[in-house]
Amino acid sequence: MKTKLFSAALLVLATLLFNPVWAQESPTVDRTATGGAQTLEDIMRRQQQLEMDDSFRSENLGNPENAAPTTAPLGTNGGRSDADVWRSIRYNEIDPRIQSPGPANEVMIQDAGMPWYQLREGPIITYGGGAILGFLALLVVFYFVRGKIMIDGGPAGTTIQRFKAIERFGHWLLAGSFIALGITGLLTLMGRSFLIPVIGHDAFATIAAGSKWVHNNIAWSFMLGLVMTFVMWIAHNIPNKLDWQWLKAGGGIFTKGHPSAKKFNAGQKIIFWTVMVLGASVSLSGLSLLFPFQMPMFADTFGVINSIIGTSFPTELTPHEEMQYANIWHSIVAFVMMLAIIAHIYIGSVGMEGAFDAMGNGQVDLEWARQHHDLWVAEVEAKQGKGGSS
Repeated sequence: MKTKLFSAALLVLATLLFNPVWAQESPTVDRTATGGAQTLEDIMRRQQQLEMDDSFRSENLGNPENAAPTTAPLGTNGGRSDADVWRSIRYNEIDPRIQSPGPANEVMIQDAGMPWYQLREGPIITYGGGAILGFLALLVVFYFVRGKIMIDGGPAGTTIQRFKAIERFGHWLLAGSFIALGITGLLTLMGRSFLIPVIGHDAFATIAAGSKWVHNNIAWSFMLGLVMTFVMWIAHNIPNKLDWQWLKAGGGIFTKGHPSAKKFNAGQKIIFWTVMVLGASVSLSGLSLLFPFQMPMFADTFGVINSIIGTSFPTELTPHEEMQYANIWHSIVAFVMMLAIIAHIYIGSVGMEGAFDAMGNGQVDLEWARQHHDLWVAEVEAKQGKGGSS
C-alpha cells in the first residue's frame, strides 16, 4: 500500500508540474498598438502556462462569406489565410483530413511540449542530478565516520558457497546493463547542458547517437536480467517477522551488532523489491518509448488510479502527451533506482569486508557468513549433514 501511495504521490507531483497552471487571472491587455494582434506579454504568459485572453486568436478564424475568387490569392482557401486555418485547427473548430492517417499524424497541434521541456530541463535534471551528487557525498562522509564493516575476529580462512554461477550471471547481467543504461541515460538527458560547452556540438552529436543506440539495445539485457533474478530469488525475499528485528537493529550498519538473517536480510530484500518494482516500471515506460505511439500506458493507468483514490488525472491523452509522460516517468524512476543501486554498490564493495566475494567468485568467508547470515549458514550445514546440496 505504501508503494502505491508513494507512486501516486510522484504521479501527482509530475502531473502538477506537467499540466498548465491556471493560478492567475488573465489581465486586460491593450492591443490597440498591435492592431488586435498578440503582444509579447501574451506570448510570455502562454509559455508560462498562465491564463490569458486569447479570444483575439480563437475568434479570428477568417470569414468564408468574404471568399475571393479562385483566381485570387486567397481564393483557394475559401476566404481564410493559412494563419486562419491553423488557428481553426488549434481551437478545434474544423475537422481536417490528412493524407497519411495514424495516431500521431492526426494530432497537428498539441501544446504540452513546452511544459514537458521545462520540466525535463528544469526539475528533473536539477533534483535528479542533485540527489545523486548529494547521496554520493553522504556516503563518503558515512564511510569516514563509520568506516568499513569488518569481520569480527578476522576471516575464518574457510569458505562457503554463497551464490551459484547462474545466480552470479543473472546478477551481473542485471547490474552491468543497468550501469550502461544509467550512464547513457544521463548522457542523453544532461549532455546538451553539460557536455556541449566542453566538447562542442559535433563531438556531442557522436556521443549522443552512440548513447541512444547502446541504451535502446542494452535495455533487453536489463529486462532479461530482471526476470532471471526475480525467478531465482523471489522465494528468498518474502518479508517475515525476522526482517523487523533486523531493521530495528539497523542491520549492524550503525552498530557493532550482527542481527540474525537467512539468505537475504531485510536490507537486501528492500533492494530486491525496489529493483523489481521500479525495474518493471522503468522497463514498461522504456518499451513505450522504444515503440512510440504504439504502447500508450498513462491514460489507462490514470483511470485506474482515479478509480482507486479518487484523483482526477487526465484520461484522454494525445499520443504525444503519452510519450511525454513516459519520458518524464522513465527519468524519475531511473533516478530513484540509481540511488538504491549506489547504496547497494557501496555496501557490496568498500562498505563491508568480504561482501564482494559473494558475487565475485560465489564463495564467502565462513565467519563473514555466520555474522551476517547465520540462519542461512545453519540451513546449509544442516542440508550438507544430511547429504543434500547447498
